[in-house]
Amino acid sequence: MSDAFRGEFRVRELLLGIEGLALLRHAVDGDEAFLKERVAEIRRFAQADLTDAGEGELPDGGALVSELDAAAGYASWSAVYDSLPSSYIEVEEPAVHAILDGLPPGVALDAACGTGRQTRALTARGHRVIGVDQSPEMLAKAREHTPEADFRVGRLERLPLEDDSVDLAVCSLAMTHLPDLAPGVAELARVVRPGGRVVVTDMHPFVIALQGQCLFVRDSEELAFVRNHVHLPGSYLEAFGRAGLRVLGCREPLFNGRLAPGGYEEFIAEAARAAWQGLPIVVVWDVEVPA
Repeated sequence: MSDAFRGEFRVRELLLGIEGLALLRHAVDGDEAFLKERVAEIRRFAQADLTDAGEGELPDGGALVSELDAAAGYASWSAVYDSLPSSYIEVEEPAVHAILDGLPPGVALDAACGTGRQTRALTARGHRVIGVDQSPEMLAKAREHTPEADFRVGRLERLPLEDDSVDLAVCSLAMTHLPDLAPGVAELARVVRPGGRVVVTDMHPFVIALQGQCLFVRDSEELAFVRNHVHLPGSYLEAFGRAGLRVLGCREPLFNGRLAPGGYEEFIAEAARAAWQGLPIVVVWDVEVPA
């Protein structure tokens, strides 16, 4: 197995997990017909044959889902990243933009900028933006969208910026890929001037603990993921404290009902929406570097 592939599982296991979570969360107060349907679907998926004969029972015939490292994963993901709607981004952006709208223009860092969606938001608000990402493929997309920004190849744990060189740093939905938060948070604190702000968003630990990974289509036919790590609020508070940052606010936007189009959850939409109903799916931290 290539170093880029470190683990794999099947779509069937994901379907069974979502059905089970929906059943667990609604077992006490759920409608009896809804509960019976969950049990029936669990039986059907558990018994589905993973050969060609079972293709009608499972999306993609119960295809394997492979793990990619960050470099290979985002190189592949960059081709489709901007084309599909995402519940995570839809609930995250209003919370982030509400913070950005209250800040004066300055020099801003978009750390782990990806295809540059926050770079565009910062530029629109008058900031001079530096975008950093470890993926050249993602940066190429970002340059197409915002050619006036300064894009650099780099990692969260070793940002290619001088100390105290920006007024604001934004890091969106990327810390989850770090096994340890501390180095990434420390780097954001290092490059932001005293009195500056740091806005960090992440996949909510509830979602990662329950669901695990975000899947995407690789090479138009294979499902893949880049590993997410659970970072509890206490871990964030500890990392902020170590870096000398002061927390101003924390927001936890809830699931908005959007399922990834064409994905396995749409195959079991009723169960998937019931599984995530009322749960926060993103966490948004607003912190400052004390003056």
